[in-house]
Amino acid sequence: MPRIAIIGAGITGVTSAYALSNLGYAVTVYDRQRYPAMETSYANGGQLSASNAEVWNSTATIIKGLRWMLRKNAPLLLNPRFSWHKYSWLAQFMAQIPNYRDNTIATTRMAIEARRHLFDMAEAEGIDFDLERRGILHIYHDADSFKAAHRANALLQAGGLDRYAVTADEARAIEPAMQTGCHGGFYTPSDATGDIHKFTRGLAQACERRGVTFVHDADIDNIQRHDRPYVLDIRRDGGTQRERHEADAIVVCAGAASRKFARLLGDSINIYPVKGYSISVHLDDADSQGAAPRVSLLDEAAKIVTSRLGDRFRVAGTAEFNGFNMDIRAERVQPLIDWTRKHFPNISTTRVVPWCGLRPMTPNMMPRVGPGKRPGVFYNTGHGHLGWTLSAATAQVLAQSVRAALPAPSTAYRG
Repeated sequence: MPRIAIIGAGITGVTSAYALSNLGYAVTVYDRQRYPAMETSYANGGQLSASNAEVWNSTATIIKGLRWMLRKNAPLLLNPRFSWHKYSWLAQFMAQIPNYRDNTIATTRMAIEARRHLFDMAEAEGIDFDLERRGILHIYHDADSFKAAHRANALLQAGGLDRYAVTADEARAIEPAMQTGCHGGFYTPSDATGDIHKFTRGLAQACERRGVTFVHDADIDNIQRHDRPYVLDIRRDGGTQRERHEADAIVVCAGAASRKFARLLGDSINIYPVKGYSISVHLDDADSQGAAPRVSLLDEAAKIVTSRLGDRFRVAGTAEFNGFNMDIRAERVQPLIDWTRKHFPNISTTRVVPWCGLRPMTPNMMPRVGPGKRPGVFYNTGHGHLGWTLSAATAQVLAQSVRAALPAPSTAYRG
């Protein structure tokens, strides 16, 4: 039976393990954390958002970024300190502007397909992840931004998404908890929200029931790639224990660290870590629970998204180009708290948990899925801000790519 090693136990690694185990492969998942979904798949904005499939490669994004560079609390922040990785990535990002339309439509179609696979997984395995299927409402505060949104909406509709404009009054009717007005909005009733961490942990448990092995606290120092089987050199328990594991194939699902592993395997994948922040506001009293919205929101001006996750209100946003820095900075968290207080003043913010994670961004904003240069090397990575939204679909693409190159066993898991 072919042995497949998956590097990374976040949402892409675990959905990949699930898809491959369904085809009957012997799968082992490696992660440097003690549990699945402890890094970028821990506390994101929660949106399963085909409505957010517009790629960022546009002149408008560049202009906004330049305006925001000197604001510490800006939605997009770029550390100007020179880094070849950062500036080469930005150059490739700008070179992708001509592909903005095609990539937005392709991402929309992928997101719609992913939704079906994710809901099927959750139902088949009985995973509770605070799912809310109430749609996503994008709100705009001025006529110019609302007009620009119509142009982007045409691309989302071309990708097959049911999304339509609403007036300020209609937006308030969709989510009565909103305490501030807006110029107008766009509503996507088919979008949803859920807790990525709870889903990934639940799916990892389902994978284990299927015979998938998880190796945690495992730092992969090197992958010997002269010939198959591949040999993984692993440090465990803080480096006190060293192990060598063999695999017939490698699948890289390591988020922002995927660039490093690709180099070990003879490939070049330009993934940059773009930091995002979130806060989880604990709704500890009845007034706060009643004041928090159930419909997911995206405030276009602030670039802030929200999700209702049971007794928590998740508020997330910002994009920070600052390398692998994982500091949680107060001036980046405070705008999320201030936004919550402004728009939902009756929510108590006495218990707020901040978090940050590194989105694995490719220059064209499209995930890298499929084989590498060497036989038996595959990738499912680079999903950027849409890992939660796209991973259930890219896992299926990855599984078919593996099966085409490495014949699957004759029998798969039957439950």
